[in-house]
Amino acid sequence: MRLAAVLLFLATISAICHTDGYIEQVTQQIHLLRPRSGAAGYRLKDVDCLSWRLAVETNNVRNWKLVPEECEQYVGHYMLGKQYRKDCEIVAHSAIEYAKSLTLVGDGKDIWIFDIDETTLSNLPYYARSDVQFGALPYNDTKFNEWVAEGAAPPVPGSLRLYQTLLPLGFKIVFLTGTAERFKDIRISNLKAAGYYTWEQLILKGEADQGTSALVYKSKKRTELVDSGYRILGNLGDQWSDILGDNSGNRTFKVPDPMYYIS
Repeated sequence: MRLAAVLLFLATISAICHTDGYIEQVTQQIHLLRPRSGAAGYRLKDVDCLSWRLAVETNNVRNWKLVPEECEQYVGHYMLGKQYRKDCEIVAHSAIEYAKSLTLVGDGKDIWIFDIDETTLSNLPYYARSDVQFGALPYNDTKFNEWVAEGAAPPVPGSLRLYQTLLPLGFKIVFLTGTAERFKDIRISNLKAAGYYTWEQLILKGEADQGTSALVYKSKKRTELVDSGYRILGNLGDQWSDILGDNSGNRTFKVPDPMYYIS
């Protein structure tokens, strides 16, 4: 029976594959289903990196400190390749469809919250460096802050398009980030250079909030917004701590980030 089923499958493929291009496409799709294969089809040891990334994005693997050493190349291929951009774009598409379905009050209190790092601005030029290796090496606060101080981060794929769509719909934009307050001027300059030219508020982490977890800090700031009369209709982040907690919003969206975890 198994042999008959295989022969039937192959016969079906032969019947419908009239062009070499389609046969190649089917072959590639089957190749992607081979277990324990990472970027470019190389075999991985001990860790199935595709499954690891899925577990990370679904928040089933939590509080991890480093990208597994054997997954560094896989994460690099993903972040620098087409799939990451496509994944970000489909998040943006879903968020845009949701935003367009809403009827805003029109009093300037309907807001959309954006995180910054890996949500609106990309740190890939930094994470691709040999001394960072896409998060496979321990985080270095000094080096990362030096990168932030350059103010050269490009926009995250899809997020700028979402931002540009929300403004004419009447949404007010709030950037809520864990970036330290001392980088405010640099962040303003970087955001504008990347295409984010206006917003209602830019909330950075002050001295009083240092040492507070991202989840607690962002919940607190969102509650302050709600208490002052704002309605959080949308919330976009790359970390689960961006979109969980109190007053997370009517609907939340997460862009992928397998390079680091912030609780």
